[in-house]
Amino acid sequence: MAQVTDPRDGRIRSAVGEQVRRTKRFADETEPAALAILAVMALSLLGALVGFLAVSDWTIVPFAAFLASSAVGWVRYQEETAYLIALMMTVSTILILGLIVVFIFRESIPVIRYESATVYGITVPGLRMFIQPNWDAVSPPIRYSMVPMIHGTVMVTLIASAVAAPLGVSAALFLSEIAPATVREVVKPGVEILAGIPSIVYGFIGFTVLGPWASDQFQTTGQGSYLFVGIVVGLMALPTVVSVAEDALSSVPESMKSGSLAMGTTDWQTMTSITLPAAFSGVSAAVLLGVGRAIGETMAATVMLRGVPRLTEPLVNVFYGQETLTSIIARNYGEADGLQMDALFVAGVILFVTVLVISVGAQYIEWRMHKRLGGEI
Repeated sequence: MAQVTDPRDGRIRSAVGEQVRRTKRFADETEPAALAILAVMALSLLGALVGFLAVSDWTIVPFAAFLASSAVGWVRYQEETAYLIALMMTVSTILILGLIVVFIFRESIPVIRYESATVYGITVPGLRMFIQPNWDAVSPPIRYSMVPMIHGTVMVTLIASAVAAPLGVSAALFLSEIAPATVREVVKPGVEILAGIPSIVYGFIGFTVLGPWASDQFQTTGQGSYLFVGIVVGLMALPTVVSVAEDALSSVPESMKSGSLAMGTTDWQTMTSITLPAAFSGVSAAVLLGVGRAIGETMAATVMLRGVPRLTEPLVNVFYGQETLTSIIARNYGEADGLQMDALFVAGVILFVTVLVISVGAQYIEWRMHKRLGGEI
């Protein structure tokens, strides 16, 4: 059987090899004095990072040495200094993100051990947090279940996606393919401005306007509804979906659309059979960005929900809203300690893993569409 290789692997290896050759050539062509300054910069920044992690009072010393050596290098060897600073900032970004991931996972370990359960003689760490629905941080037995918050997050995300995805993609298609240029020039900046409105403003409007109206209309006890929280979060995510999807649709080459129209297709057929498939990776990325915002939305959910970590009855009841993963962190972090604080870190771990899975899924969709549009499958 012939082995099928991804052409991107060859491009990646070629790019890595080129970067290695470029770095080696840079080292060979750099003057010894410049190399000494660059070495001081790298070592001082490393020392500042170590001092920061160790919470040392002497952290300012290597950091000041880094600033001084950077200033000297910028004056005398600007190109080499800029190259090294860009490299160090990239490495620092990756390192900081890695440390954040390690930190949230490490802080969640105690409560995962506490909530272990035994199944067929095998101890499974943290199992009780995902099989029993009770969260009680006050009265014994103390329990920290993520089930109610996961349920609330899923409900809000599904409703928000149902609002943002179809409306956002439709609006992007209208702006890109149908709207006159004058309308597009006015509406597109307006949509992008809406994306900058703070989430607390949406949450306040939902709490003061939608909440009381829903309570009166549906005769619910108190405020807090997954339905209206999802609608508000979906409207918040809508500008992001519209903006990113419109950029993706506008990037489709005009020659593809003109060729389709020349074959006798209608504008609608061209949009559905040419434009949308060609921009599918960008459109899907726009939708996934909207979903990611719905999952990570904090303030609107915290303001509008009841703040009671328990399941709704029945589970599909969207007219009552209790708690989400983000809202329980925002509502409890100020007074939590011990295992309760560790349980909030578990909520953060779940959010991190969820966003990671969504990102990997988006990359897989893009890879599949790249192969399909490239004629490889």
